[in-house]
Formats: sequence, C-alpha cells, structure tokens
Amino acid sequence: MCLTRKVTAYFQRYFSYTEPLYTIIKPNEIKIKRGQVLQRAGEINTKIYLVKSGLLRSYIIDSKGKEHIFLFASENWIMTDSTSRNLPCKLFIDALEDSEIKIFEKGNEEKIELQKILNRLEALQNRVIMLMSSTALERYEHFLKTYPEIVQRVSQRMIASYLGITPEALSKVKGRKA
Repeated sequence: MCLTRKVTAYFQRYFSYTEPLYTIIKPNEIKIKRGQVLQRAGEINTKIYLVKSGLLRSYIIDSKGKEHIFLFASENWIMTDSTSRNLPCKLFIDALEDSEIKIFEKGNEEKIELQKILNRLEALQNRVIMLMSSTALERYEHFLKTYPEIVQRVSQRMIASYLGITPEALSKVKGRKA
C-alpha cells in the first residue's frame, strides 16, 4: 500500500469529517474540536498556532503507517511546522482536546511574543539532544519536566510515541522510576 493510501486509511479510521473544522471566535482566533486536523503533511505551510486553551500535537506518519509524535503544545505554547513558508509541510497537527487557538501567518512572527518562540526552540533543542544521547528513563523524566500539565491529558501510547519507545518499554521505565 502506498504512503498516500496509508495516511488516508489512518484518517478515515480515527477522524470524522462530518462536523465543521472550526468555529470562528474573532479574527485570527478559532475553536476546534478534539480530533480535528489543523494541518496535513504535504499542504503548503503558512500558519503558526498559539494555544489559548486545549492541547495540540504534531506528528508524522511513516511509510509503514506508524504515527510518531514530534511535539505537544498546551496553553501558551506555539505549534508550527518549521519548513519554509511556501513549501509543503512535513507534519500533521491536530487537537487532542477541544481547543481555542490564535492563528498567525508565517512572516508575521513579530506579533508572537519572543519568549514563546524562544521557549519552543529550547524545548525542541532539548528534545533532539535527549533523543540522541539519553536513556528512555532520562527522556521520560525530561518529558515530565517539560510537559507537567499534560501528563494526565494524553495517553500512554502518545507519551511512548513522543519518547521514541514502545508502550511496553514505557511501562518498564515507569516501574523503574517508581
């Protein structure tokens, strides 16, 4: 099965397209429901999302149809695909909870607080370093420090995906930590 069919099958299995994608609150602010997709890999990437309430995730789907979570964004975090403004994006972005989001067009980054951007860059840098050089236990402890407000809001499968380990390995890591 080609990657396009696998991705389509993935979305048909997990998401419903019967409801509207979002509700406009005011200019550049929307409400979206849990499970709704803001961005699909391959679309032209022009948006930066600031989470006012709720929870977003970004992820890829590999050639085998497996999902790999890249980052989470909860209240006051930003989420975007870092590819250039006019190139197809590499990440899917969806809502894990009903969410209120402020949307910025790329190129207008000056409107987003610099500290939010720096916090996101720091989290990304730390994540890459942790994936390159840390044990599963160290990555889990780092996840707990980075995202203390979402540990109870996401499934263990999603945490394992973010850490780059299996759910079974996560259970072992949690047992060692306890």
